[in-house]
Amino acid sequence: MQRQGWDCAMRSPEELNHEEVLRIKLEVLRQKHRDLDEAIQALQEKGPTAQLTIQRLKKEKLSLKDQIARIEDELTPDIIA
Repeated sequence: MQRQGWDCAMRSPEELNHEEVLRIKLEVLRQKHRDLDEAIQALQEKGPTAQLTIQRLKKEKLSLKDQIARIEDELTPDIIA
């Protein structure tokens, strides 16, 4: 599966289908989410002086989580039980 993602990234945007574009966006959003998590952790270790920045980063992280969930929902087919 990892190889397929790499192949998608190497093609021009015109050559990608909708699902491939969503998968690439999903990976970018997940990486940004992880980066924010690391930034928040680093700021928390500095102490209480960065609380406003931490709060802003947490809101941004939550927004990314919502975007990730929407893309995952679009990529996951509805299964009728």
